[in-house]
Amino acid sequence: MATFLCRLGRLAFRRRLLTVLLWVAVLVGVGAGAATAPAAEDQTSTMPGIESQKAFDLLEQRFPGTKADAASARVVFVAPVGQRVTAAAHRSAIEEFVREAADGSQVTSAVDPFKGQAVSKDGSTAYSTVSFGEKADDLTDASKKHLETAIDGARDSGLTVEVGGTALAEKPAAGGTAEAIGIGIAAVVLLLTFGSLAAAGLPLLTAVVGVGISMASILALASAFGLSSTTGTLATMLGLAVGIDYAMFVVSRYREERANGHAPQEAAGLATGTAGSAVVFAGLTVVIALAGLSVVGIPMLTKMGLAAAGAVMIAVLISLTLVPALLGWWPNRVLARSVRRSGRIEEASASNGGSRWARFVLRRPAAVLLLSVVGLGALAVPVMDLQLGMPGDDVKSTSTTERRAYDALAKGFGPGFNGPLTIVVDTKGGGDVKDAVKTISEKLAAERGVVSVSPARFDKAGDTAVFSTTPSTGPSDEKTQDLVNAIRDDRPAIDASTGATFEVTGTTALNIDVSEKVQSALIPYLAVVVGLAFVLLLVVFRSVLVPLKAALGFLLSVLAALGSVVAVFQWGYGADLLGVSETGPVMNLMPIFLVGIVFGLAMDYEVFLVARIREAYVHGDPADQAVTTGFRHSARVVVAAALIMIAVFAGFIGAGESMIKMIGFGLAAAVLLDAFVVRMAFVPAVLALLGKAAWWLPRWLDRVLPVVDVEGEGLTREAPDYPASAKEATREAARL
Repeated sequence: MATFLCRLGRLAFRRRLLTVLLWVAVLVGVGAGAATAPAAEDQTSTMPGIESQKAFDLLEQRFPGTKADAASARVVFVAPVGQRVTAAAHRSAIEEFVREAADGSQVTSAVDPFKGQAVSKDGSTAYSTVSFGEKADDLTDASKKHLETAIDGARDSGLTVEVGGTALAEKPAAGGTAEAIGIGIAAVVLLLTFGSLAAAGLPLLTAVVGVGISMASILALASAFGLSSTTGTLATMLGLAVGIDYAMFVVSRYREERANGHAPQEAAGLATGTAGSAVVFAGLTVVIALAGLSVVGIPMLTKMGLAAAGAVMIAVLISLTLVPALLGWWPNRVLARSVRRSGRIEEASASNGGSRWARFVLRRPAAVLLLSVVGLGALAVPVMDLQLGMPGDDVKSTSTTERRAYDALAKGFGPGFNGPLTIVVDTKGGGDVKDAVKTISEKLAAERGVVSVSPARFDKAGDTAVFSTTPSTGPSDEKTQDLVNAIRDDRPAIDASTGATFEVTGTTALNIDVSEKVQSALIPYLAVVVGLAFVLLLVVFRSVLVPLKAALGFLLSVLAALGSVVAVFQWGYGADLLGVSETGPVMNLMPIFLVGIVFGLAMDYEVFLVARIREAYVHGDPADQAVTTGFRHSARVVVAAALIMIAVFAGFIGAGESMIKMIGFGLAAAVLLDAFVVRMAFVPAVLALLGKAAWWLPRWLDRVLPVVDVEGEGLTREAPDYPASAKEATREAARL
């Protein structure tokens, strides 16, 4: 591996113009493909294998023309204090709103609250549901403007009017400013790390090229593979982060090889052969983690994972070819300014912060290990109270009309009104649908925790009915989940008495089902990802205990990060500092995202750090000295890489949406804990306590495992005679 990559790096360095032109051609080609490809149809997110999704599918089949994901707006009217919406002036204004809203070009219906049960018992609140025939993304600006004008007219009458639903809701922005902030911080970190504008700019340039190719490829293939507009979000985030990191590792190793006296071309080859080998295996661990998202069984997650895995592979290829090619253009510019001014390349064996920290840990490994494990364990304690759900309008800021509409409905109609359960009755297998609906409605109305049951709506064939059941608790409340489970537990007896079947669906039930599916898939996903990565690290490090230590360290960091998320977003500790308006359940996909993404990134740091330690051990250093040597060469760049990751993810904490805040905070916390506690404290402490035993491998396993030269032992046979001194290397670089 190292020998092949060394030759590849030298070839890219020599043929730098051809290499750059090839990557430019790829970028132009996929860009043209993206520009000419047909627009991808909006794909409805489906969750196969859960009851609520089956009921949604049945509704669309039995009630043709209805769209489960069609846009709607719930317009809430609140009378001034001491007044009622039924007063003549207020009633007239609401009825005028209904008439005007119904005239919208894409509106299918606008419900008059006074002709139904849409007025609260105390008369303070009423609501009208405006339904559209298209999804929210397909609504025209004219349709939205028409509805907003009607709302403004009702407000002018003195009523407080708030709007919930999807029709006018703004999509959360996950990129843009956040990505710009992340790139800006990354540039500062790179500049401080390398002390050279060229060295800092090169990883940023190659990362942007990689993300451009990845996103253009996704757009070009979107129609053919049914990729939605959200598929590329994860690919952009990870492609940018690992693209910067991988290029930075190669550039850092190039500078180190120059400091060891090697000529520019040879230094580029050696950097690609050694750091490039680590990049390949680190990239493979990330790909395993992302491709493993398919285990969950949610198509959206599978597509996002595979798209992001493709972006990571592109980042790996760019770091192995485009980076050494650009080093050929700037062989000296990437060196520190002090080196360029003096004309001398400093020796790389001097002590630095990394080696000093390693010696500190080696002097007291047991204390460092105990402190790191206890600290991470304490942060992980809140995981025991983890509640999964899908945060909605209830966790938005009170400055948003969606949150105010939610609160007004909860106050006027009860907390469960915002999360009704939809009951779908099917008598196609036998039984009278009206008799079945009557029996089922009576049974559900008698359930503890049910406030009301609405009248049923029947399909044309007369074999399907749908009605709503309103719980007494809110959609995020655990009691609502208990109610759904109780209804489903009592269903066999009800079905037997009616000859019909019924299913529970609706947004609340869907979120409950997805949460349960994610929880049940988390352990198998962990087993698949950790198992495959264990095998990969076993091959790379030829050790049983090192991969085991890596897996245990990852579990500690991810549990601590998830515990931090629970403490902030569920318990409310420090929520005000992050601008979290309301606490609530943790987003149901958050654990899967956290495990998948952070596992890949954690293995990045593991490979880059421990590969240098093993390289020193293989080349003759004692076990303790190998740890110090590895940290001297890699600690600074690993810290810089982690800071870049944290900057990219932390930029999303400033987003307005609670879910985006949660993702950004969780990922930033996980990288912080994994890089600075696990990799910088836990790992060296464990290696110090194990000593030579850390590199133990049974003889029979040693014979079975393939030999992969990550440490670059074979490079001494491939490399030509190196310059006798750093001075000769500097003179050779000056000729380029």
